[in-house]
Amino acid sequence: MNIFMRFYHRLASPRHFYQIAGQWIPWLGAISLILLAWGLYEGLLVAPTDYQQGESYRIIFIHVPAAWMSMFIYLIMAIAGAINLVWRMKMAEVVLVSSAPIGAVFAFLALVTGSLWGKPMWGTWWVWDARLTSELFLLFLYLGIIALHGAIEDKRTAGRAVSILALVGVINLPIIHFSVEWWNTLHQGSTVSVMGGSKMDSRMLRPLLIMSFAFKFYYGMILFMRARNEVLDRERNTSWVRQIAEGKAS
Repeated sequence: MNIFMRFYHRLASPRHFYQIAGQWIPWLGAISLILLAWGLYEGLLVAPTDYQQGESYRIIFIHVPAAWMSMFIYLIMAIAGAINLVWRMKMAEVVLVSSAPIGAVFAFLALVTGSLWGKPMWGTWWVWDARLTSELFLLFLYLGIIALHGAIEDKRTAGRAVSILALVGVINLPIIHFSVEWWNTLHQGSTVSVMGGSKMDSRMLRPLLIMSFAFKFYYGMILFMRARNEVLDRERNTSWVRQIAEGKAS
């Protein structure tokens, strides 16, 4: 068994996951804070003013990474849901349920910042634009997963239910991404493309990418914090959790 597989199997163990996540949390937090400060500095002070939108465009340095994260986290949840359904892996279920509130926050942030940008650009806080509507539906999916998991008392049954919902809802992700191409929409098209390059000035693109990585490291930190709490709750009757509790109490 190679190093990767040994590491994978250790993460699949609640006890080892708890230990490894605890070691990573400070590093993820520090990297996230550094990238966040760097991205905000570049986005607010270094990036040039947009010739059409003026200074108001700078909200994209929060809005766009938040929208990317709302889709990225849901994709992680769908993958975790598939793993949970196929292999009954306990930690995949923990990742799914721990990610849902974080994804909901990013989806809400994307919608709020989009509305703040839309008011001066479109003259209104909200329009039933294809991308905005599909992003709103993504927020409802997150809230639905949170509510469904909380409504079912048995953890394993709840885990299977939310795994199925996460997999069904993943069809919304390509709709969000391609909505500006499939329908006549007010929302501007994509200016950043992995395959086709970027239409943005490099001084604008750099802080946008820095902020996206800052949000990813932040997600990793919060995910590990929430997952550790979830593991302790699920494994509270095991000897290793009792040892941790006794160690903290002493």
